[in-house]
Amino acid sequence: MRLAIIWENMDYEDKKIRVVCAMSGGVDSAVSAALLVRAGFEVIGVFMKFWADKPVNNVCLPQNRCCSEESEIRARKTALQLGIPFYVLDVRDEFKKLVVDRFIRDIKKGLTPNPCVVCNREIKFGLLIDKARAMGAEFVATGHYAQIKKTKDGIYHLLKGKDKEKDQSYFLWRLNQKQLARIIFPAGYFEKSEVRALAKKWKLPSAATPESQEVCFAPGGMDAFMEKHCGKKPGNIIDESGRIIGKHEGLWFYTIGQRKGIKLSGGPYYVAKKDRAKNELAVVRSPKKIAADTIDLKDVRWIGAPPELPLKVKAKIRYRAKDVAAVLRRKAGGVELEFDKPPHPAQVSPAGGQIAPAAGQSAVFYKGQELLGGGCVKTSVGI
Repeated sequence: MRLAIIWENMDYEDKKIRVVCAMSGGVDSAVSAALLVRAGFEVIGVFMKFWADKPVNNVCLPQNRCCSEESEIRARKTALQLGIPFYVLDVRDEFKKLVVDRFIRDIKKGLTPNPCVVCNREIKFGLLIDKARAMGAEFVATGHYAQIKKTKDGIYHLLKGKDKEKDQSYFLWRLNQKQLARIIFPAGYFEKSEVRALAKKWKLPSAATPESQEVCFAPGGMDAFMEKHCGKKPGNIIDESGRIIGKHEGLWFYTIGQRKGIKLSGGPYYVAKKDRAKNELAVVRSPKKIAADTIDLKDVRWIGAPPELPLKVKAKIRYRAKDVAAVLRRKAGGVELEFDKPPHPAQVSPAGGQIAPAAGQSAVFYKGQELLGGGCVKTSVGI
C-alpha cells in the first residue's frame, strides 16, 4: 500500500499510533480516514465546526460547505461505517477571530489576502494539532493533496501531491517543521480519480460529493459577504489619463488585474490601482500595463532552513497559475522575486505570465516537486 511511505516519517514502530483525522464530509478526508484505518492506525474522526455568517432580515444564507449540517451527517456516517470514534470540535470563535476578521481587515486595507493559507496554519494545523495532542494523538491527518517526506537528517520536506491538478501545497507555505512532524496527508499519494474510485469501492457516503471551490465562509458569494461586512463606499473609476469613466461601489470589491465585473462599456478593462486616499479605482485596457518582472516580498518563510540566496526556483503568485522560472534575491528590507522573461517578445507579459501581482497575495517557490517556502507580495504592480 502506498501509505507505507508514511511510516518512513515516523519513529513509532512498537505501538499503535493514534491519529486524529479531520473529516469535512467530503470525499478526500473520508478516503484519508479509510486509508489510515486500513493501514493499522488508531483513527479518531473529528469534524470542525467553523464560523458561518448569520441570516440578514430572516433570509437564510447557503451554509458553509466545510461545516454544514449535511457535511457533518456524511462525516458521522463515514466514521460509523469505519468503526472509529467521532467528535465535533466547535472552533467558530477561533475561526472568526483568526481567519475571518483578519481577512476583513486586510480587504479594507486594499490587500488581496488568501484566507486558506491562514486557516491551514492557525486552525487545521495549529489549533487542531493542540486538540489532537490533548486527545492523546501523535498526528493529525487531512485530505490535502500534498506529501511530506522526512530525510535522514531529521528534516521534513513538503512536496506537491501526486495529482498535479489538485495539488494544494500552494496553501501550505506557512507550515513549519514542528507542524509537519505531526501531519499526515494520505490523499497526497493518490490521483483524485483514484480517491473517487476508492470511495466508490468502499461505498463511502461521500463518494459522489461534488467539489467545493468557493471561500468557505462566503457561500453566498464574495461580493455579498463584503457588502455586508465592509459596506459600500462609492467612488470614481478613472482611466490612464485620469479621466472619470465610471463609478465603483467600494474598492474592496476589486483586486488588481480583475477584468470581469467592472461594469464599464467599451472594454475589456483591467483593474490597475486602488487609491484609498482618493477612493479611486484606476483601470487600463492592456494587461501589459500591470505586468511585472520583479516582485518585492515580505513575511518570507521557509519550510526548512533558509537557503543561500540568490537561488533559482520555480514560483507562482496564484493557486491556478503555472510554475514560472525565477530567481530569489535578498534586498534591503526583504526579498525580491525576479521572473525569467518569456522566450518570445509577443507574449502578453514581459514577466513570464506574471500579470497583476497584488499586495497580500501569496508567492510560493519550488525546487522540483518540493515547496521551499513562500511570502506575501509587498506592493501591487499597477500604473
